[in-house]
Amino acid sequence: MSDASLTKFRSAREETPLARYALIAVAVLGLGVLVAAPLIAVFVEALAQGWLAAVASLGNHDAASAIKLTLLIAGVSVPLNAAFGIAAAWFITKFDFRGKAFLITLIDLPFSVSPVVAGLCIVLMFGTNSLVGGWLVASGYPIVFALPGIVLATMFVTFPFVARELIPVMIEQGRAEEEAALTLGASGWRTFWTVTLPNIRWALLYGVLLCNARAMGEFGAVAVVSGKIRGQTATMPITIEMLYNEYLSVAAFSMAAVLTLLALVTLMLKTALEIRHADALAATHRH
Repeated sequence: MSDASLTKFRSAREETPLARYALIAVAVLGLGVLVAAPLIAVFVEALAQGWLAAVASLGNHDAASAIKLTLLIAGVSVPLNAAFGIAAAWFITKFDFRGKAFLITLIDLPFSVSPVVAGLCIVLMFGTNSLVGGWLVASGYPIVFALPGIVLATMFVTFPFVARELIPVMIEQGRAEEEAALTLGASGWRTFWTVTLPNIRWALLYGVLLCNARAMGEFGAVAVVSGKIRGQTATMPITIEMLYNEYLSVAAFSMAAVLTLLALVTLMLKTALEIRHADALAATHRH
């Protein structure tokens, strides 16, 4: 191709300033309508009757219980999923075995299964009418309509986040460093703590932040297994729905504002992590 033809080809592919500005305007408009406007509306509605009314609505027993329960569920499910995610990523990337592709597909299953379906499965497995669930209830350890069921539902929905962040990083790093440490006499645990974990720490933290954000905002699966018992098994998203259906707009939007602030804090931590450790995280987006 001649220089003149190449220049003409490049000129044809380069967008005009008008097209560039139009694309930017469409993107900004979309973000404004779909993201910024709803966020602003949440805080405006929460403060519609003033700060005192918003704070008072968060001070009652049901609201405080919902906030504590949501934080408790995140505090339990996120560390457990971090441990399971590390174990799954280690097993998949450090060993060769038949059925590895199928195992990866199972890890991705919560992304494709509706959370409501996941909740129904937990109810069928651990409900009072099931063999295991009936025995647990008779023993005084109910799963469904109690904290364990909510934790199970949250863990199912958020399970892939940590594993899917770690698997590409550990594949990229290979096995050479761990094999060298084992050859030098290090035990398996020491190899993990001194070699593997430092190499995956930023991807692990990134996955934990994503897992935490989803855990606090999960609604579908939790709504099925919790029973929506006010002050006992109602999380923040469920309490927001209940308050809104009762036409308690200030209370509903105040709770939604708190949940939004928690999500924004998680988002800011995620963004700061991406900015400061972009190279370490780049491997997670190569596969």
